[in-house]
Amino acid sequence: MSSQSRSKTRLSRALGIPLTPKAARYLEKRPYAPGEHGRTKRKADSDYAVRLREKQRLRAQYGLGEKQLRIAFNDAHRRAGMTGDNLVEALETRLDALVLRAGFARTTAQARQFVTHRHILVDGKIVDRPSFKVKPGQLIHVKPKSEGTEPFQVAAAGGHVDVLPKTPAYLEVEIDKLQARLVREPKRAEVPIQCETQLVVEYYAAR
Repeated sequence: MSSQSRSKTRLSRALGIPLTPKAARYLEKRPYAPGEHGRTKRKADSDYAVRLREKQRLRAQYGLGEKQLRIAFNDAHRRAGMTGDNLVEALETRLDALVLRAGFARTTAQARQFVTHRHILVDGKIVDRPSFKVKPGQLIHVKPKSEGTEPFQVAAAGGHVDVLPKTPAYLEVEIDKLQARLVREPKRAEVPIQCETQLVVEYYAAR
């Protein structure tokens, strides 16, 4: 297993969520934190520790840096409605997140790599920013010259179906054509991530 895979697996075990398909298999075998004290029962975490871990879980599932998440939180807080729901719904319209949801990639890291390596088009134009906000009605598809490469051939054959969550209702996907359309804004209840967003809100509200 590569060092990157080991790192993701270790982080998955620490956070209690599978960040990659390989990490999901390890969590089934070792559903406890890494390290020599991982199996032992620890004393109850403080309120701060619980909120911090939830914030870290959200960060890890979208592959964000702390500065990126803080900016996204501030934007969500300024909007009307529930800040936690606003935050997740906004993050879910990121191009890399939708490339993953569409089944073009197997992991968040791979989705980001596809975008930065200029394999992904939005309405026919190359977009190489993973943070690009996709608008309802826009078409996401793989660049024609990239469609024949092995990773996309695997995706087009439905190779990631068994390891990814079911395609959410806000996304229409034609996987054999390697294209997907965001049909409407995501709703928090539909977004397939594990996170108690209120704890994330409380974490930032106290900072």
